[in-house]
Amino acid sequence: MRRAATGLLVAMAALFVLASSQEGTHPAWGYVLAFAEAAMVGGLADWFAVTALFRRPLGLPIPHTAIIPENKNRIADTMAHFLRANFLTPIVVARRMRAMNLARAAGEFLARPGGGEVSRMRAGAGELLAEVLESLDPERLGGQVKAGLVHQLEKLEVAPLLGQMLTAAIADKRHLPLLDAMIRWAGLTLEDNEQMVREMIHARANAVLRWTGLDERLASSVIDGLYRLLAEVLVDPEHPLRRKVQEGLESLAHDLQHDAAMRAKVEGMKRDLLANPALGDWWIGVWERMRHALIDAAREPGGKLGGQLTGMLGELGQALRDDPALQRQINRFARRTGVGVATRYGGQIVQLVSETVRRWDARTVTDRIEGAVGRDLQFIRINGTLVGGLVGIAIHVISGLL
Repeated sequence: MRRAATGLLVAMAALFVLASSQEGTHPAWGYVLAFAEAAMVGGLADWFAVTALFRRPLGLPIPHTAIIPENKNRIADTMAHFLRANFLTPIVVARRMRAMNLARAAGEFLARPGGGEVSRMRAGAGELLAEVLESLDPERLGGQVKAGLVHQLEKLEVAPLLGQMLTAAIADKRHLPLLDAMIRWAGLTLEDNEQMVREMIHARANAVLRWTGLDERLASSVIDGLYRLLAEVLVDPEHPLRRKVQEGLESLAHDLQHDAAMRAKVEGMKRDLLANPALGDWWIGVWERMRHALIDAAREPGGKLGGQLTGMLGELGQALRDDPALQRQINRFARRTGVGVATRYGGQIVQLVSETVRRWDARTVTDRIEGAVGRDLQFIRINGTLVGGLVGIAIHVISGLL
């Protein structure tokens, strides 16, 4: 396309020479001469405009040329700031997670029956356990058990346990499916906010980009590049961005175990969950099911205790699936966790973008952006040549009528 655009410009120059030599032989040659002259001006002007975006025309140190190479570092910082400000913000993360009912999904999973074999209880011990459970007041015992569990959970600092679990999961690579899900979520978020991306790039584009109409193509190139980056991260287990995210997860695991502010925040969310009345009501129901299940299992030593456990998990699943109040509490906890991760570690993720672009040399940046925009750059030159020629004919006609 570059050769075609240049060839068209050369053809206009040849046509100009021919029309100049034949101008006096027929009036039509005046129109041809006007067309060729204006086409050369339009083609050269658009060649200069397109070239000035990526390099210095003819190597001359003309001011405000080689715009993209000269502003490489600013472009890198702007891209990183754009990602950080528009995708990894608490509002965007919370809005996306607000549409996800994690508690209901967990409830539907738990409501599906499972199985498992356990050893038989001895007849005497089973009968004794059954009589003890029957002799105790069900509501009082359930309340005491609930209070005891709450008291123990209040004393238990869950943040270090979560940090240790996350550390173990990372060591065993059990975090990779979650990471893949986060990448797919990022792609969906970009898809939902694609129009906003285009509008922001258009608003930040300089006059040359808007004049040449490249701002929309540059926006498409940026969006396509982001999609391509997410796809590369998804399929490449050794991608640098994956390593950066893993470093963030490792830092989160460390903070959960050693950062006082993070541990205090997790403790606050734990207290909110324990104070929710819906959790207490759910526990009373679960306790009754558990008590009756234990009595039945004790009186029938040959029964399958795993089946009883499955029933209790089914009750938990039904509560999560059918109780909107409990769902809101658990989903709020999950949403706060996601927002906290994005707020605390989002900068480390997008910093990789800035560092990568900064490490590129000017030629690499120029070639990648120019290649991403592609053939349309040369169509600008071709259109400028042809439109300039038509304008030249129009001017020649008007001048002939005056």
